Amino acid sequence: MASMQEQNWDLESGDCIQKETSSSSQTPSSSILSSSFLRRRPNQERPPVGMFKQFLNNLRLVFLGTKLCVLIPAIPLAILGQCYGFMTRWIFALSLLGLAPLAERMSFLTEQIAYFTGPTVGGLLNATCGNATELILALFALRERKILVLKYSLLGSVLSNLLLVLGSSLFLGGLANLKMEQTFDRKQADVNSLLLLLGLLCHVLPLIFGNSIEPQLLDDMDQNSVVWLSRTSGILMLVAYGAYLFFQLRTHRQFFEAEGEDEDELSENEAVIGFWSAFIWLVAMTIIVAILSEYVVGTIEAASDSWKISVSFISLILLPIVGNAAEHAGSVIFALKNKLDITLGVALGSATQISMFVVPVSVIVAWTMGIPMDLDFGLLETSCLGFSIILTAFTLQDGNSHYIKGVVLCLSYAVIAACFFFHKMPADPTKAGM
Repeated sequence: MASMQEQNWDLESGDCIQKETSSSSQTPSSSILSSSFLRRRPNQERPPVGMFKQFLNNLRLVFLGTKLCVLIPAIPLAILGQCYGFMTRWIFALSLLGLAPLAERMSFLTEQIAYFTGPTVGGLLNATCGNATELILALFALRERKILVLKYSLLGSVLSNLLLVLGSSLFLGGLANLKMEQTFDRKQADVNSLLLLLGLLCHVLPLIFGNSIEPQLLDDMDQNSVVWLSRTSGILMLVAYGAYLFFQLRTHRQFFEAEGEDEDELSENEAVIGFWSAFIWLVAMTIIVAILSEYVVGTIEAASDSWKISVSFISLILLPIVGNAAEHAGSVIFALKNKLDITLGVALGSATQISMFVVPVSVIVAWTMGIPMDLDFGLLETSCLGFSIILTAFTLQDGNSHYIKGVVLCLSYAVIAACFFFHKMPADPTKAGM
């Protein structure tokens, strides 16, 4: 047909509706396409009519619409293990595996809701819910006053996105496209690098402030000053992230639009589930993520003792790798297809969101709970973060890529992983008086 309209079946009512396709109704491409290649293509036939059949169809789309569905059985097994007193290390492992498909499915449901809310609200939903799993895990760690586990898991998510996700994508993408030049738009990388450097400054200043005072002269007032400096920095980080969202979604959307997208790829990414169905499933997924996050936080020390692996390594390496599995796979697939702009949007966008949104939100929430959490992550940890950001910025400065850049980033992540494999997490000071 020559008309600009197309027919879609509304899964809420079973009726045929007309939906006008327009580029202005799409959310930013990198957020919508970030993990679409992990999803099975939905059946385009007319869905069955009826409440029960509609529920079964939505159930199939939500749980079987991802290639990570093979890990979904770990969710009920983890819950049964907790109820019937399985060994804690198996509860931890099953909960960790169960979080991987849930993170991808929450991203899918958020994108489905975004189709009905318009580009601005949809972009805000993707920006705030893109790392919902990490945020929920952080809140449960706060409730258990495991501040160091919280800091290590958030730091590990940033390092994983900057070095492992981006590095493996550049490496495999470079090997798959040896005979062509891989290029990308530097504007998006520059904006994200600036925000990451601002976040690094907010981590460095509390660290320097606390170490600029002689230990014998350090009193409670000085320690409180570090906490208040961190809270002030957290508020300013949220302001910066808000400005970044306004910049991304309103004034400079073209910086974050991926180039070279095929129309058939975009047509595959249309709403396949109704608004209220997506909303209800998103609430249910959030509850399940909260349950598994509680299991992970509660059993991490027991798993560490059982496996003879340090808590710092589990928190900083294993947790982020599993949590970023969907993003990692999607980023690699786009790099193989020589779509580096989308790859950068996935890896750098997620790292920026955790650094400038999830971390300061954790500090503010800890403030409301009366927990003295600061942005001093430690000298070793902050140094790893700083070198990772600088190394990534240098890697992306010329606007082109080849596989040796990916090799350097991946090896840098391996060095950091080896460091924390032998590193023992210090005693958590916030739990000393409990």
